[in-house]
Amino acid sequence: MLDEGGAGRRQIELGRRLEEGRILLAPGISDALTALVAARAGAEALYLSGANIAYGRLGRPDVGLVTMSEVEATLSQIAERVDLPIIVDADTGFGNALNAARTVRAFEKAGAAAIQLEDQEMPKRCGHLRGKSLVAVDEMVGKVRAAVDARLNASTLVIARTDAIAVEGFAAALDRGRRYVAAGCDILFIEAPQSIVQMREIARAFEGSVPLLANMVEGGSTPMMTAADLEGIGFRLVIFPGGIIRALCHTAERYYGSLLAHGTNGPFREQMLDFVELNERLGTARLLDAAAGYDPAGRG
Repeated sequence: MLDEGGAGRRQIELGRRLEEGRILLAPGISDALTALVAARAGAEALYLSGANIAYGRLGRPDVGLVTMSEVEATLSQIAERVDLPIIVDADTGFGNALNAARTVRAFEKAGAAAIQLEDQEMPKRCGHLRGKSLVAVDEMVGKVRAAVDARLNASTLVIARTDAIAVEGFAAALDRGRRYVAAGCDILFIEAPQSIVQMREIARAFEGSVPLLANMVEGGSTPMMTAADLEGIGFRLVIFPGGIIRALCHTAERYYGSLLAHGTNGPFREQMLDFVELNERLGTARLLDAAAGYDPAGRG
């Protein structure tokens, strides 16, 4: 588990970065390996999606099957491996306000710099799937307040997400957003706007209030936009939460198809790392050198 000093530094780093004028792009990750690759590519922050854990660990859709302990364990492994602020999807808080408070404390200790809560009823589902239902506004307000009160470090950011557009309509989503901001959330996430017009209206409604988060999902309900375009509208944070899983699944289908068809990896070789290249990415030599320093026999 990450030490509190390291966690606090990451939280402060994320807050300061969001105060800058330029938008922050947080790539989606699912485990320590994808986090490491994203960090090597130059990411400034990472987004750990509950959906990605469902996809990668369970081989299941995002329909509320992932538990708090599964997210906490994954987060802890990532925070131990990469030195970047991690934004964590905490779904509904895994219960009522008391559960949300416990979740915030657990995720904060595991290395989260920001923790996202949403206003769906349990079991929740992906914000771009049909058939969602919401808790009452007052219940979600209580969860946001509980999350803010529970955090151990004032620099830990609480993200409030509403799925109201698909359930209650656009105006209701804005009303819920205002209530969540008043309850103390640090970042607002109005999920699945259905047009650029709606996205512009969200930005106007909360201008000068709190940073706004945009969610880009290929094939989802929201028009795809670049980080630069979202910044121009007024968003401060953009996530691409499930892109890595969709890319990995596409690659895996082609890889396994090629291997089974040819009985060798030869035809796919140029699209793979070899053993040496993978170990270079993982830092194997440095780790073995460090181990050798602790072993009098020099066995590493």
